[in-house]
Amino acid sequence: MDHTTNTLPTSSLPTNTLPSLILVPGHWLGAWAWDGVASELRARGHAVTAVTLPGLDPDDPDRATRTLDDQAEALRQAVAAASADGSAVVLVAHSGAGVPVSLLLDQDPTAVSRVVYVDSGPSGDGSVFDADFPAEQADSELPPFDQLQASPDGVSEQDLRVFRERAVPQPGPVMRQVVHLTNDARRDVPSTIIACSFPSEVLMQMARAGNEMMAEVASLRDLELVDLPTGHWPMWSRPVELAATISTAAER
Repeated sequence: MDHTTNTLPTSSLPTNTLPSLILVPGHWLGAWAWDGVASELRARGHAVTAVTLPGLDPDDPDRATRTLDDQAEALRQAVAAASADGSAVVLVAHSGAGVPVSLLLDQDPTAVSRVVYVDSGPSGDGSVFDADFPAEQADSELPPFDQLQASPDGVSEQDLRVFRERAVPQPGPVMRQVVHLTNDARRDVPSTIIACSFPSEVLMQMARAGNEMMAEVASLRDLELVDLPTGHWPMWSRPVELAATISTAAER
């Protein structure tokens, strides 16, 4: 069921009770990808920070050498800045951003009050995005959309063009780095998964069956599932509904 129709209005809540939100884009994307969602969330009273992960800044001369550890450290700094005034912080991770978020939670499971995974999920120990990614290849460019294992349903041709024009290649180290996780307390962090590409029921079936990308979901001990049917980039296909869903989840 699409839960966004039951979104509670935030106008009745004091602004200072709302958690700060850190929006983390997935592969090939920078903070710009969240523009529409960020403006909706600010209108709802949230303090919002959209980040560009290390390796995804086209002006960084060392972009292609950035690692998942660099990305997790950038998130740690973003959380520290957002919580400096005592605010609770909710991390919102789209797609591949679930990997550095998992590293951060392994290092400090108390860093945030909740994680919202947007068509994404946590990583498991020993996982790697592409174990066969060539050691000599510097980075990974955005492939043709028909070769991606991700649905562009609902995204306009104009938004797809902007995506193609602004996409930044994924750093090679991020593609081939093996994830090492040791802190079981990361599984206690309250989590919401916004299922877009396929229903949450199917997602959980995959998780329980040990699917390589979804298996860690089954280990989460405080999990909320919300369906928002669309393609893999709901920040463009359903930005208003996505913002409402994120806001509701953040206020749990």
